[in-house]
Amino acid sequence: MTVRIVVVSHSDKIADGAVELAAQMAPDVMMVPAGGTSDGRIGTSMEKVMAALETAAGADGVVVLTDLGSAVMTAESAMEFAEGSGTVLLADAPIIEGLVAAAVAAQGGASVHAVRRAAEATHGYPAPRPKAENYAAAATAGKEPGTQTAAGQAAGEPEPLAPDASGDFELVNLAGMHARPAAKLAGGLSALDADVTVNGVDGASMTGLMTLGAGKGSVLHVEAYGPDAERAVEYVAGLVRDGFGEP
Repeated sequence: MTVRIVVVSHSDKIADGAVELAAQMAPDVMMVPAGGTSDGRIGTSMEKVMAALETAAGADGVVVLTDLGSAVMTAESAMEFAEGSGTVLLADAPIIEGLVAAAVAAQGGASVHAVRRAAEATHGYPAPRPKAENYAAAATAGKEPGTQTAAGQAAGEPEPLAPDASGDFELVNLAGMHARPAAKLAGGLSALDADVTVNGVDGASMTGLMTLGAGKGSVLHVEAYGPDAERAVEYVAGLVRDGFGEP
């Protein structure tokens, strides 16, 4: 089983269309649209959202995405009253980009928390690297105040860290880093226990990766920190080598 996703929108057409789009990249993920009111008008319906949550229940968890503010309130109310086992999380993410990134992460077997992170990473870039910052703090711990590192930094300041794994990979697919490759890359990386940058942007951010404007022949420089660092670099290498499944 995989994490399932509920999409709450003021419009049934938007909810259905978003799910249809994301399903092209994550065909094995259950995504349940809950758009519009029960009588077909623009708006949100707690009954429809509760029914969607019931349909999605019993999985490895459910992530809920919404469009406008009142949809958030409707979703929160439905989540309070919904019955069923499993974790249900509300993602603060744009409904299209967030849904695509979340769906790809779920397709890759990510946990419910990782799926939500993948959706929320589409807000922007670059994201802080908490693991790397923690490593830096550990590296400087125990040094006397005022002492200098080899790089000339005062003790107490984070030291530049060498990544646990890194690599450079040339894009071979004709279209380069457009939406589908960015979603595959971000979704897969978000499921790993590693902080990854690609040409300086957060590797788990679909939006950040797309803003690189990397076309065919561009080189992606990948740096990864954390327990799954090597797996992360290998994951990027495999996708790039196979052209993301594109010509």
